Amino acid sequence: MKFLKILSLVLITNIVFAQDKKNEMESSSIEMKFDELYKKSSSYQKYKVIDKIAYSELKQYVLISLKKLENTIDNEKKDVTKLNDESTKLNNEIKNLKEKLDTSIAQENKISFLGIDLNKINYNIIVWSIISILIASLMFFIYKYKDSNSTTKRTQITFDEIEQEFELHKKKSIEKEQQLRRKLQDEINKQRGV
Repeated sequence: MKFLKILSLVLITNIVFAQDKKNEMESSSIEMKFDELYKKSSSYQKYKVIDKIAYSELKQYVLISLKKLENTIDNEKKDVTKLNDESTKLNNEIKNLKEKLDTSIAQENKISFLGIDLNKINYNIIVWSIISILIASLMFFIYKYKDSNSTTKRTQITFDEIEQEFELHKKKSIEKEQQLRRKLQDEINKQRGV
């Protein structure tokens, strides 16, 4: 796009300078024609007398030069209008391309998450928040599991110790009971045998 603008500017500049040189040459040649007519004309008192044929030739030359200059000006105006139209067209294309680029960038920076269009930054914040919450929950549940597990192990060990004590107590109680029964049986036997 910039290349086209620069190229257009260079072409316009070249055309304008070329026309300026051509106009300068024509104006200098017109000036030379007037000087030549002035030199060829005769003087009468303080006036110059100009030959009608030379005047007609000069008039024709000036009119032709003016016509050429008018044509050149019209052509230049057409060229300028054409270049302005092209410039406007190119500016419109640039504007359309910028709009498409902005739309494309906006589309690239959006992510649809749960049916909601989100900016990538917001999406990243939401995802990392969810991940952080899940990690924190996992750590909490791991802590709770270990705490419960250690409590369960302690309770199991305590239960095993109590069960062993109970079994020991039970054995002792059974032994005591058996000893008491023997003693009772011995007493009963003594009482009967007496």
